[in-house]
Amino acid sequence: MSERKRPRAMGGPRGAVAVEKANDFKGAMKDIIKYISRYKIRLIIMLICAVIGTVFSIVGPKIMGKATTELFNGLVRKVNQTGSIDFDKILRILLFTLGLYAVSALFSFIQGFVMTGISNDVSYSLRRDISKKINRMPLKYFESRTYGEVLSRITNDVDTLQQSLNQSITQLITSVTTLVGVFIMMLSINVWMTLCALVILPISFVIIGQVMKHSQKFFQRQQSYLGDVNGQVEEVYAGQNVVKAFNKEKDVIDTFTKSNDQLYESAWKSQFFSGMMMPIMGFVGNVGYVMVALLGGFLVIKNSIEVGDIQSFFQYIRNFTQPIQQIAQVSNLLQSSAAAAERVFEFLNEEEEIQDVEHPVSIEGLKGEVTFEHVAFGYNPEKIIIQDFSAHVKQGQKIAIVGPTGAGKTTIVKLLMRFYDVNKGSILLDGHNIKDFKRNELREMFGMVLQDTWLFSGTIMENIRYGRLDATDEEVMEAAKAAHAYKFIMQQPEGFQTVINEESTNISQGQKQLITLARAILADNNILILDEATSSVDTRTEILIQKAMDYLMKGRTSFVIAHRLSTIRDADIILVMKDGDIIEQGSHEELLSANGFYAQLYNSQFEKVTT
Repeated sequence: MSERKRPRAMGGPRGAVAVEKANDFKGAMKDIIKYISRYKIRLIIMLICAVIGTVFSIVGPKIMGKATTELFNGLVRKVNQTGSIDFDKILRILLFTLGLYAVSALFSFIQGFVMTGISNDVSYSLRRDISKKINRMPLKYFESRTYGEVLSRITNDVDTLQQSLNQSITQLITSVTTLVGVFIMMLSINVWMTLCALVILPISFVIIGQVMKHSQKFFQRQQSYLGDVNGQVEEVYAGQNVVKAFNKEKDVIDTFTKSNDQLYESAWKSQFFSGMMMPIMGFVGNVGYVMVALLGGFLVIKNSIEVGDIQSFFQYIRNFTQPIQQIAQVSNLLQSSAAAAERVFEFLNEEEEIQDVEHPVSIEGLKGEVTFEHVAFGYNPEKIIIQDFSAHVKQGQKIAIVGPTGAGKTTIVKLLMRFYDVNKGSILLDGHNIKDFKRNELREMFGMVLQDTWLFSGTIMENIRYGRLDATDEEVMEAAKAAHAYKFIMQQPEGFQTVINEESTNISQGQKQLITLARAILADNNILILDEATSSVDTRTEILIQKAMDYLMKGRTSFVIAHRLSTIRDADIILVMKDGDIIEQGSHEELLSANGFYAQLYNSQFEKVTT
C-alpha cells in the first residue's frame, strides 16, 4: 500500500508550517555536502556570482542617495539664487547606478543558472544511484517495507532535496551577504542611526516568536486534518460502489463533516495568527522608521549627514529585515533537505546483496537437477521456520509442493532463486552449490509464472518480449500460440500492438496469465516455478492455462506450488510440507494410499457439504 501524501498547509507565516526534521541533522548535512562536492567548481562559480551580484545591489542605494543630495543642494542653491541644479551630474549618478544594478542582475542570473544545473544534476544522479541500488538490494528489504515507503525515496524525497537545495543554498549566501553588507553600509552612513534601527530587531523577534509559538500547533493540526479530509475523499471515491451498496451515504457525510469542521477550526485559527503578523510587523517597522527619520533630521540640521543619506538609510533598513526573515525560512528548507537526505542516503547505504563470487561456476550446460540438503532457514534467525528440508529433484521432473498456509512452500522457491540464503545446509544445482554462481546468472536458469501476474504499461508484444529482449516478432507470436494466447490477442483492437494500461484493467485476469505464460515460454529457461497460476480464472481459461503449462513444462524441471490439489495429480513427486518440513513425499496415488496428511488435504477439498 502506498503512502498517502498529505498536502502541506499553506498561507502561514514563515516557518509556521510543520517541517519534518532529521534525526541527525549534522550527519545528513555532511552526506549532502559530500555528495554535491563533485560539483565544487560550479559551486565556487555560483558562490562568487552570488556574492558579486549581492554586493553590487547593496552599493546602489548609497549612490542613489548622492543623487538625492545633489538634487536637494541644487534646489537650495536655486532658492538662494547662488546656483542651479546640476542635472548632468545627477544623470551620471543615475546611469552609474543603473549600470551597477544591470551587472548585479547579470551575476544573479548566472548564479541562478549554475545552481539550477547543480540541483538538477544532484537529483538526476540520486535517482540513477537509487535505481541501480534497487537492483542490488535483497528481497527482504522490500518485503519489510511498503511500496510507498520505497517509492517516496525516489520521488518525494529527491524532489524535496532538489527544491530545497536550489532555494536554500543561494538564499543563504545572498541573505548572509546582504545582511553583512547592509550592516556595513548603515554603519558607513551613521553609527547612531544604525543603533537606533537595531533597537527594533529584538521587538520584531519577540513578536515573531510569540506568533509562531501560538500558530505552530494550529498549522500542525491543519496539516493533519487536511490529510484526513483528503484521505476520506479518496477512500469514498474509490469505494463509491461499496458505500452505495450498504446505504452508508449518511454515515460517510457525517464523518466527513466532523473532519471538515475540525479542519475549518484549525485553519481559521492558523490563518488568524498568520494574518496578525504582517500588520504588527508593519507597525513596528513604521515606528522604527519614525525614530530613524527624527534622528536623521536632527543630524542633517547639525550637518553631520546629508539629506540623501537618510533616503539611503531607509532603503537599507528595509533590506536589513528582509534577509533575517529569509534566513529563518532557509532554516526550515535546510531541515526539509536534511530529513529528505537522511532517508535517501539511508537507502543508499543499506546492505546489498552479494552479486558476484570470486570464482563463479558457469551455467553453461546445466540441465536442472536440484538437491536440497538439510536446509534450515528463518526470516528471523531466532525463529527458524524450515527446520530440516531435504529433497532430490531429477532433471525434467515435475515437483509439486503442497501444504497449508505458512508451511514454507513459497519460502523454498525464494531460497532456490537466492532471494534469501539458507541459514544451514545447502541447495545444489547440478551438483554445484547455488552460492557458487553469480546471482544474476543463477536466476537466468529460472522462469516464473506467479499467481499475481505482473504486466507493465506497454504493448502486448513488449510484455511477452520481456522474457527475451532479443526475440523477433515471429518468435513472440509463436510463444503466444504455444501459450494459447494468440487467438484472444488477435481479437484485441490493435492485436499484438494493443497497449495494456497502467492497471492492466483492459484485459482479464486469465488473459494476463496467458501473456505471462507466453513470456515464460519465450524465455525458455531450464527450471520453471509455477505458483498457483490457475487460481483466479474461470474454468474455460483454466483449461487453456493448464495446456500452456503442460507445454511449458515438457523436458524442464518444474516446481509447482499448488493449492488446488486436483491440478497436480500427474506430478512425478509431491512434497507435502507442514511447519517447514517435508512430512510426506511420493506420487499422488502413493500418498492417497498412505492415508496421511496429504490424503486429508485432498479429501477435504472434495467433501460434500451436507445440510
